[in-house]
Amino acid sequence: MRKDHSLPEGTVRSLWVDSQALRGNLLGDPSRRRVDVYIPAGHNGRGLPLLVDLVGYTAGGPAHTNWKNYGENVPERLDRLIGSGAMPPVVVAFPDCFTRLGGNQYIDSAAMGSWETFLVREMLPFIEGQIGCGGAGRRGVFGKSSGGYGAIVHALRHGGDVWSAAACHSGDMGFEFIYHLGEFAGLLRHLAEHDMSVEAFIRKFETGPKAKDADWHALMILAQCATFDPDPQQFYGIRTPVDSETCEFIPERWGNWLRWDPVRMADEPHHVDSLRKMKLIFIDCGTIDQYNLIHGARILHRKLEAAKVPHVYEEFHDNHSSVDYRMDRSLPLLARALS
Repeated sequence: MRKDHSLPEGTVRSLWVDSQALRGNLLGDPSRRRVDVYIPAGHNGRGLPLLVDLVGYTAGGPAHTNWKNYGENVPERLDRLIGSGAMPPVVVAFPDCFTRLGGNQYIDSAAMGSWETFLVREMLPFIEGQIGCGGAGRRGVFGKSSGGYGAIVHALRHGGDVWSAAACHSGDMGFEFIYHLGEFAGLLRHLAEHDMSVEAFIRKFETGPKAKDADWHALMILAQCATFDPDPQQFYGIRTPVDSETCEFIPERWGNWLRWDPVRMADEPHHVDSLRKMKLIFIDCGTIDQYNLIHGARILHRKLEAAKVPHVYEEFHDNHSSVDYRMDRSLPLLARALS
C-alpha cells in the first residue's frame, strides 16, 4: 500500500534469465529464473547504479514486488524515498532464488545449485546489458536474514571486483549461537517422527496438505545442511553435522559449516581486503533478535573495527520479524555511495 499517492510511480519489469550455472542442480529446481527490475519514475534505467535485493528464507525476489497490506512493498518504498529526495535514483533487481528446500544462502552448493555463480556471472551481466545500469563501482547488494547473510558473504568474497556496497540486515552470523546443539536435537526429534528419514520428511512436507511451524523450521535447518556441507550421494545432498543418535557434533562436518560463518571468514586477510575495497558496508541487527544474531553481529563489528575496515554498524531495539523499515536507513546510504 502506497503511503503517498502524490509521488510518481516507478515501473517494475519482469525479465527471465536462462541459467547455465543452475542446470542439473540436485534438487531439480528450474534453471530459468525470473528477475523483477524496478526503474524509478522519469528514468529508463540507463546510467543508474544497480542494487540487488536478496530476500530471506521462504521467499523469492518477486515477493518483495508484490502488493503488501498495511505496509509498503520495496518498489513503493523506493518511490517514496526517491520521490521525497531522501535518496538518489537507482535500479533495483529482485532475483527469484527460491529452492525446493524453501530458500537460499546465495553461495554455490553441490546440492542447492551454483547460486553465487548465477548471481555474479549470469544475472548481473544480463540485467546490466538489458537496462544499461550498474557496472564496475556501481553495484550494491542488500538483504535481511538469509539475504543479509548473502549480502555480507558476497562482500567478503567479491568486494571491489563485483560489489561496491552492501547492506546486511540481521544476517546469519555467529553460527554457534544460531545453530547450536539444541537446534539439531530438535531436528532429530522431528525426524524421529519420520523414521529418521530426511527423504520421508521432505516427501511428506511436499505432499501436504498442511505444514506446521515445526516442519518449516526443520526444513530450514536441512536447507542449511545442503548449503554448507552438502553430500551429493545423499537425498537432496543433505547430511547433518551431528551424530544421528547422540546429537554430538561431527568435527569435520561442523568445520565445513563454520568456514561459511561471516565472523570466521572475517579472520581471513583476503576477505578483509575485499571489504576494504567497498564504498559502503552497512550492518545492523535487532537487540532482541530471537535467533541470537545480535551476538554474531557484534563480533563481526569488533573484528572490522580491529582491522580498521570502514563500516556503518547499528543496533535497534526490535527482534527479527517485520523490520523492513530498516531499509529506510540502508537504501539511501547505498544509493549515495554508488551515485
